[in-house]
Amino acid sequence: MQLGINLGYWGAGMDADNLAVAQEADRLGYAVCWAAEAYGSDAATVLSWVAAQTERIDVGSAIFQIPARQPAMTAMTAATLDSLSGGRFRLGLGVSGPQVSEGWYGVKFDKPLARTREYVEIVRKAMTRERLSYEGEHWTLPLPGGPGKPLKLTVHPEREHIPLYIAAIGPNNLEQTGEIADGALLIFPSAEHLEDTAIKHLRAGREKAGTTMEGFDVCPTLPLALGEDKDVTALADMFRPYTALYVGGMGSRKQNFYNQLAQRMGYEKEAAEIQDKYLSGDKEGAAAAVPHALIDQTTLLGSVDRIADRMKAYAEAGVTTLTLAPAGFTLDDRIASLRAGSEALERAGLA
Repeated sequence: MQLGINLGYWGAGMDADNLAVAQEADRLGYAVCWAAEAYGSDAATVLSWVAAQTERIDVGSAIFQIPARQPAMTAMTAATLDSLSGGRFRLGLGVSGPQVSEGWYGVKFDKPLARTREYVEIVRKAMTRERLSYEGEHWTLPLPGGPGKPLKLTVHPEREHIPLYIAAIGPNNLEQTGEIADGALLIFPSAEHLEDTAIKHLRAGREKAGTTMEGFDVCPTLPLALGEDKDVTALADMFRPYTALYVGGMGSRKQNFYNQLAQRMGYEKEAAEIQDKYLSGDKEGAAAAVPHALIDQTTLLGSVDRIADRMKAYAEAGVTTLTLAPAGFTLDDRIASLRAGSEALERAGLA
């Protein structure tokens, strides 16, 4: 099992620290550094900045938002980043959510599975550098009856095949991801529930495509907080607002994929309470309602040995790249967590 690092969003006051974290991850032999985007910093600019100041670590988008870019533009960006980084780019895609898609980009959040499938097909076709033509429900290239003609990508990617990942949560999305992608980006993964909440759906998609899970990258992101095992409860409390935001407030009452995931993990009553409190404006109450077990199952907390044990559980559950989001109030704290992750992987016998 390999390790990755997720820098999250740029522009949150930790930009210099984020670069230092990425450089330390590079030095420690982490496999990939991911960057996110929502409605602030864009991931492409951050990744080019990181790639220019690291040597070996891959850089990946987690994610490029599908409603933000036309698929041909995403192919251009992927090819450019792969070329500039010397073949170190991984393309992660996702539909985002209805509030961002419609509120920020003005793109209707409808038929996300069909839209994703078409998007991936166009991106893959464009990156082969054949002349681009496509007829689908959501995109037609070139537009009929006009001056457009099939064009081909002029830049040469460093590699013939750039790894393509999809951020997936729901069963149908996971199955399609297994069918059409090279890897899956997961969030709030519990090793104890991973088979039922993710792996079996990815496997079904791989089988539909006539292949197996061999070579498919299962890549969840987990926050990591280093400390004494006796302080695990306090460490978990650091992530209460984060968990409450996603389970309670990320999306509408009817369309909150993270809330649905918590329910599939057995927290139906708790997920409903968190959402009720969060959407009523009681964010503190929502955070207090998050069960300790839910946080402990979806983070890495405590000593290096405890983290190593959890890493073993994730590897046994089918994780191939474990992406860490190291917590800490200072750069030194985050670097210490990063190093603890590397040490834990070795103690677990997974390096």
